[in-house]
Amino acid sequence: MIKTRNITKSYGTLQVLKGIDFDVERGEIVSILGASGAGKTTFLQILGTLDLPDDGEILYNEVNIRTLKEQKLSRFRNREIGFVFQFHHLLPEFTALENVCIPAFIAGVPRPKAEQKALELFSILNLSGRTEHKPTQLSGGEQQRVAVARALINDPAVLLADEPSGNLDSDNKNELHQLLLRLNRERNQTIVIVTHDKELAGIAHRQLTMKDGKFLSG
Repeated sequence: MIKTRNITKSYGTLQVLKGIDFDVERGEIVSILGASGAGKTTFLQILGTLDLPDDGEILYNEVNIRTLKEQKLSRFRNREIGFVFQFHHLLPEFTALENVCIPAFIAGVPRPKAEQKALELFSILNLSGRTEHKPTQLSGGEQQRVAVARALINDPAVLLADEPSGNLDSDNKNELHQLLLRLNRERNQTIVIVTHDKELAGIAHRQLTMKDGKFLSG
């Protein structure tokens, strides 16, 4: 479903990515491990079209997204890619329900339809009864589950997770791990995870290790 070929990226004289080839099948969970500075987050941002490579190709279902103009690329990102980060980035002035609906509103989904979909996700993620709570009224685990719901609201082709358990205690980490497995099992959700957490990496179908801007194995 996803292919990258010869992805390179430099910042000034520092070459961060040195020719990355990467493939993900639909319904697969892939984890990327590596020390800080290995290039993991840079690669995930490029995979998610948040940043552009200096060279190489990125294909989603054989469509080279580097050929898309800015407006079409933004629309593609909004509809096809869901993001979960270490820090949830929920907007504090909005309720949990409003936070989850924002990507759907951006996509032009009518409010009643967006809210209906959000409520379905709240039920799946065991967040029923928390829809009207502001982020500061939620626990860390609940905030991260709201962030997952927000990432899923537009039924993305792929969920990209950057250190998603890095800010959680052990109980909430385990809960997140089980949630990702359930999303993969029940929704055939494709997931790419960047993490230092070997336990989280262990839930993946494949584990890749990155060092100095290249994959060592996989």
